[in-house]
Amino acid sequence: MERKTIFSTLNRDVPASIVVLFVALPLCLGIALASGAPLFSGLIAGIIGGTLVGAISKSSHGVSGPAAGLAVIILTTLLTMPFETFLLAVVIGGVFQIILGLLRAGIIGYYFPLSAVNGMLAGIGIIIFIKQLPFAFGYDGEWKGPDFYDQISEGGMFTAPLQFLEHITAGAIIIAIISMGILLSWELYLAKKHKVFRLVQGPIVVVAVGIICQLITKRFFPQYNLSHEYLVHVPVASGVSSFFGQFTFPDFSQIGNKEVYVLAVTITLVASLETLLCVEATDKLDPHKRVTPTNRELFAQGTGNIVSGMIGGLAITQVIVRSSANVQAGAQSKMSAILHGALLLICVAFIPGILNLIPLPALACILLMVGYKLAKPSQFANQYRLGWEQFVPFIITVLGIVFEDLLIGLALGCCVGSATILIRNFKNSHFLHMETSVGDKQMKISLSEDVTFLNKGAIIKELAEIPDDTYLTLDMSKCYSIDYDVREAIGDFIISADDRNINVKLIQPIGQSTGKEEIFSKRLDKWVYALPVQNEPPKTS
Repeated sequence: MERKTIFSTLNRDVPASIVVLFVALPLCLGIALASGAPLFSGLIAGIIGGTLVGAISKSSHGVSGPAAGLAVIILTTLLTMPFETFLLAVVIGGVFQIILGLLRAGIIGYYFPLSAVNGMLAGIGIIIFIKQLPFAFGYDGEWKGPDFYDQISEGGMFTAPLQFLEHITAGAIIIAIISMGILLSWELYLAKKHKVFRLVQGPIVVVAVGIICQLITKRFFPQYNLSHEYLVHVPVASGVSSFFGQFTFPDFSQIGNKEVYVLAVTITLVASLETLLCVEATDKLDPHKRVTPTNRELFAQGTGNIVSGMIGGLAITQVIVRSSANVQAGAQSKMSAILHGALLLICVAFIPGILNLIPLPALACILLMVGYKLAKPSQFANQYRLGWEQFVPFIITVLGIVFEDLLIGLALGCCVGSATILIRNFKNSHFLHMETSVGDKQMKISLSEDVTFLNKGAIIKELAEIPDDTYLTLDMSKCYSIDYDVREAIGDFIISADDRNINVKLIQPIGQSTGKEEIFSKRLDKWVYALPVQNEPPKTS
């Protein structure tokens, strides 16, 4: 039945796959560029993500490819680790993802605070933007030049891009201005006005115009023509055997290297989280509101990462940019994702010479837009308007990622987010109401539905501040569960209440009075139980 459904929608899936190809091609190259990895590795990840992951996954619209969220981690890793060793970590990370899928850990994404997740995306966006800025203007050093990264490691991340403006190239500036003009026009005007501009995405137009500019300047304005080091470098195969000879294989001699496993765990966590968040967002965009099995998705992503790492590709995740483009293009099934991977393979195998005309400044501009969208100023404003409980974990995550690394930032954000939950839980364990009548002081404390040991401190503090000579009603009627720690604290207070002339009335949960009464009666000689309440003091008029 599934096979018949997939092929019965080819009339919608084929055009959608072409649109996704136009989006995926520059992003595969751009993410590899941002990762400091061979550009061919980004294309391999895109091909495997489309064909293999698309075939195994049960996501109707999800499209997988190289992981943008790992770009900064990979970039830092490749400065000290050989690429072949990194590929081994990708393979091991894929094995870990399969294990997570078999252990049904697909719900893990729901346990991360949304504020920390938003902070992670914003932090990644800021780093991508800052690191791409020099190359958009034609920095004439090596892509992994030591000066640039030395300055970043010494804390000069924000000043380094400005210093490298001294090395700008006129031809690169021309392409960068044209590229940004196209991207902004597409984003702000054209895509909103005409359907054709939503089908043909801005990034592919930037790539096409960049190639045209390169051809024009080469013939008519050689002084502005970009030299070889400013262009994409995709290996050009002379034949089938030469094509397969371009693949890189992992270094299994490093299987005992602890750093490989640390990186593998990092890849597993970040790639799985990025995938699960993308799955949730993509399912919301689905017009038919189909739900993707998250455990199956982890299994599919793990399988893809094993194969990608084995042949020289980057780590793979489901990607929201391609997935949303797939939905907007009218795809009806996962066949669109599979076909886009096949088309990407055809481009790499048969037209690499055209790909090698793509200017790196054009790709850098595409990544500048990606970084900006992840870290829009409106995102910061929205988080601020949501209150300190959302804004503080968000901004802590951003700062941690920008000034340390992704895992530290995400961990800090999650810790702060958890702390805000504890603070809120501390405050919301009970409600205090005070009344006065002639000659009497009346107070009522109502406990919430779920009272845990985390609420013990707040309740003890509230009970200790109750004035002497008070009639206290302790209302537990709404409680579904009360930890023994809290019950014991309340029992201790009631024992001492006689010395302070505090008259305590306890209203227990309906239908649970027997169990509670047995627990408390073992500790108390006098206890007032009232369901219904008897001998109430005079009410206020």
